[in-house]
Amino acid sequence: MAELTFTYGTMAAGKSTLALQLCWQLRETRSDVALWTFGDRSAEGMVTSRIGIEAHADAIEPGEDLGVHVARLLEDTIRILVIDEAQFASVEQVDQLAVLVDEHHLDVHAFGLSADFLLNIFPGSARLFAIADRVQELPLTSTCWCGEKGRCNARVIDGAIARAGTQFLTGDVHQGVVHYQVLCRRHYRLGQLGPPA
Repeated sequence: MAELTFTYGTMAAGKSTLALQLCWQLRETRSDVALWTFGDRSAEGMVTSRIGIEAHADAIEPGEDLGVHVARLLEDTIRILVIDEAQFASVEQVDQLAVLVDEHHLDVHAFGLSADFLLNIFPGSARLFAIADRVQELPLTSTCWCGEKGRCNARVIDGAIARAGTQFLTGDVHQGVVHYQVLCRRHYRLGQLGPPA
């Protein structure tokens, strides 16, 4: 029985690493595994991990109709689809993934964030929470500077936590004036990026 699964976690919790590991392990013994990304911190057509591993993937634009991509999967007799950055998928795209599972019997393994920097659930993640056959949080979690479990992906602009802005902003987390930092709920709420000086 095919399944739609969603594995989620905070930034730097290892989502892309796990997606790449799953894809690699499956491809060791099978030739019917595809890898997609809805947006990566690197160039299009790659899934990359901060620990340095990467693989070529089909880059899917958020919001585009998946019909052409699904037709290619079926033509190539793909049975397993691994997806990174699933939070950027639209609700309609997640529904198309469910049809892929239900009608064409492909296993779909989606990996992504649950909430954005304002602690709002991404629409794609919300849909996955609602309709996936299995949802699981990554067992490895990022920690806040204080040592508590990191729950909040804070967007930091010029040294301060952003409290407004567009939901979709991709790129590596340590470049330029904008970066992201995982914080516990308390320090996110207080806007504290580190211990008092």
